[in-house]
Amino acid sequence: MRPIIIVGSGMAGYTLAREFRKLNKEQSLIMITTDDASNYAKPTLSNALVGNKAPEQIALGDAEKMRNQLDMTILTETWVKAIDAEKHQIELETNGQLSTLDYEKLVLAVGANPIRLAISGDGADDIFVVNNLNDYKAFRDHLDRRQEKRVLILGAGLIGCEFANDLKNTNHDVTVVDLAPRPLGRLLPEHTAIAFQENLEQAGIQFALGTTVDKVVKIKQQGADIDYEVTLSNGQRFVVDVVLSAIGLQPNINLAKSSKIHTSRGIIANSLMETNQPDIYAVGDCAEVQGTLLPYVMPIMQQARALAKTLNGESTHVHYPAMPVAVKTPAAPLTVLPAPTDVEVNWETEEFDDGMLAKAIDQEGTLRGFVLLGATAGKQRLSLAKLVPDLIPAQSS
Repeated sequence: MRPIIIVGSGMAGYTLAREFRKLNKEQSLIMITTDDASNYAKPTLSNALVGNKAPEQIALGDAEKMRNQLDMTILTETWVKAIDAEKHQIELETNGQLSTLDYEKLVLAVGANPIRLAISGDGADDIFVVNNLNDYKAFRDHLDRRQEKRVLILGAGLIGCEFANDLKNTNHDVTVVDLAPRPLGRLLPEHTAIAFQENLEQAGIQFALGTTVDKVVKIKQQGADIDYEVTLSNGQRFVVDVVLSAIGLQPNINLAKSSKIHTSRGIIANSLMETNQPDIYAVGDCAEVQGTLLPYVMPIMQQARALAKTLNGESTHVHYPAMPVAVKTPAAPLTVLPAPTDVEVNWETEEFDDGMLAKAIDQEGTLRGFVLLGATAGKQRLSLAKLVPDLIPAQSS
């Protein structure tokens, strides 16, 4: 029998392989990845500093360990150049050499790429992004060589705020820049965003909001070090050691689009994780499941468990229960369950000494989302989640 091929070695790819192997020890599995196939949890990157984890300690296993653990072939530093859905065949490139592989089922777990803004100045190419372990190694290597450790973060979303808290907790001088008027503007209603921002500011994190980075210019210092002068569109200027961009991700859809696989914001998949092409599936940050993109850990787990069963012959629809997101900002402990964007809600807020609980209530009086700020409110996470309707209901196959 031809193999099941998984394209991508991120959390989605490895979780799927692990879940499938629980069900089927015999089926041939091949994983194809453009990197070295290190297995690690990407969410750990944004709090590795305070956990005193060196980049070398983050990976849970290298390609050889994962080959043995999951009894599968892993092709590293290999690119999938084309998919022939009719022939059930892919074209690969390794070290400049082209080859083909036939597949029984093909899973695209190709993740998402960082969004990059057009920024002027001779220092723009030195802006770091952290989307994988190799990115993080380069970022930490640069950071560890600097003495003053002044960091400017572009993006006050979830990842930007997590990195800001981690860096501040390890004695870095941190400024966060965002075009939005408040941090986590897409996840939080204004009154909770204000409280969240105030907590982070009390911890020493600075914000420059309602503006963006216009120019990054190198300033040569004595010795080997280079500082960067960052000019914002509102005229503010900062001199820093490093600039980190964390303004968000875009699903990687280029391979799918070139293969006549339907895409929108992500690779379009139904509740069986199927694309429009036979025996081709999408999973993880690249997958837009029934119109929903959720680049978080719990949705990936739900997708992988369901798809593993489907690949093993037991058609299983993915189920999205209420899945709150825990934001790793100890200075402002936060759990968020965003309300659906197409539902009109009113916010009901209860304040505590250490934070607040805000509930999103729809017109029928049903709880559709919530924000828990602080340790006291956080204790209600599980009980509240049970009251929220499923985003994608469970269904029988």
